[in-house]
Amino acid sequence: MKKRIKHFVNTVIVPFIMQLLIRFIYITNKKVFHVDKSLSNEPILVAFWHGDLIMQPFTYKHIRPSGTIRTLISDHRDGETITKTVEFLGIGSIRGSSSKGGVKALLNAIKEIKNGIDVAITPDGPRGPRYSVADGIVAIAQKSGAKIVIFNSKPSKYWQFNSWDKFVIPKPFGKIDFFVSEPLDISGLEMEEAKRVIKEKMMINTLKGSDEK
Repeated sequence: MKKRIKHFVNTVIVPFIMQLLIRFIYITNKKVFHVDKSLSNEPILVAFWHGDLIMQPFTYKHIRPSGTIRTLISDHRDGETITKTVEFLGIGSIRGSSSKGGVKALLNAIKEIKNGIDVAITPDGPRGPRYSVADGIVAIAQKSGAKIVIFNSKPSKYWQFNSWDKFVIPKPFGKIDFFVSEPLDISGLEMEEAKRVIKEKMMINTLKGSDEK
């Protein structure tokens, strides 16, 4: 009985409260979007750092209001809570990561893109190291033929957790700059070169700050 109650809390109550808080933060901040004009209607592979994921559902809905996107979410125990939270925000999920259930997740991601659905991934998730780029994003992009579009957000005021990813939560009543890069084509690049190029592009608008601002 206790397990059932805990599961209900983690998959229904907590996600519902979390998405309300996220929406409140978004609504109360001034938003400025910096979107590259060369973005087309082709399916894309969206990339953003694990510590910068909280506002990214809104970035996607800004550039593709009627689009469909699924994000790779880890199979670890916190994954279910995250899955349900992003579902409230209109984002689907593909369960699995490079460390657990990876092959199945990558194949499903490639299949989704080929079916015309966008896919999002955190190259340094779910356990880091921070700002690292795992092989998965390269494999998905090259096997599916999709271009990579990088999302970054920079809040003027924020809390920053003392976790491996230095997870950022914007504070209400500030300003958030949202950055959407030009589509990045890594077809034909070797694995390590592709990872280097992706990381360099992702770091351009990455928030850098103290543990709390």
